[in-house]
Amino acid sequence: MSEERFGEFVLVRRHERGHVAELVLDRPKAMNAVSTEMARSIAGACAALGEDRDVRAVVLTSSHERAFCVGADLKERNSFTDADLVRQRPVARAAYTGVLQLPVPVVAAVHGFALGGGCELALSCDVIVADRTAVMGLPEVSVGVIPGGGGTQLLPRRVGSARAAELIFTARRVEALEAREIGLVDVLVDEGRDREEALAMAARIAGNSPVGLRAAKRALRLGHGLDLPAGLEVEDAAWRSVAFSGDRAEGVAAFNEKRRPEWPGE
Repeated sequence: MSEERFGEFVLVRRHERGHVAELVLDRPKAMNAVSTEMARSIAGACAALGEDRDVRAVVLTSSHERAFCVGADLKERNSFTDADLVRQRPVARAAYTGVLQLPVPVVAAVHGFALGGGCELALSCDVIVADRTAVMGLPEVSVGVIPGGGGTQLLPRRVGSARAAELIFTARRVEALEAREIGLVDVLVDEGRDREEALAMAARIAGNSPVGLRAAKRALRLGHGLDLPAGLEVEDAAWRSVAFSGDRAEGVAAFNEKRRPEWPGE
């Protein structure tokens, strides 16, 4: 396993086998509160992972024992002028869109607090695995703002518009069991097993065609919210992008020869 640090607060681990990378939020003294510097690092790490053709799946994890991420660094924000806040906005947005726009499947491993921007980072992933200590929520209206890292758009896509409205308007926190029941969390595991399960899922994902994975994610994301005929056109375009690939040829050959495929990734 190799490690690469992006700034002081973000670590990327590339596992030697399985084509899985971990994007680790590593600001434990602040429970991973997202400062301007940390936001830049998240965006930079995502850019690097997106360009790495060897990576087939990413797991978003935390180095803190009691928190995934508690959201924006409000201590830093308290010192901002209006001009500072305007300048920081694109930096903050780039962190959340960096995770959201990763071209490969992304699994969040959530334990403890995932609040505000922390919840939005999880929502930016394709699958959320959480342990029973997880507490999630979007409390932004309680401090005079709104979810600004994708929360107003991503939460209703997971839990429905009425449920999302209730959660955002009340700013209440949701514990792990309820989060699983309403679809905010996809997989609920015992305490301390979120990272293990997320990595195992990512390894299963990464065993599949890298060309197929990227195309499937593109079709899922671009087709969401379209009417059915338009969505099927998105799917057809994604299918055409893989139908004549080396991965497709290898997958069919491996199936017929009853062996594991060796994906060329093209």
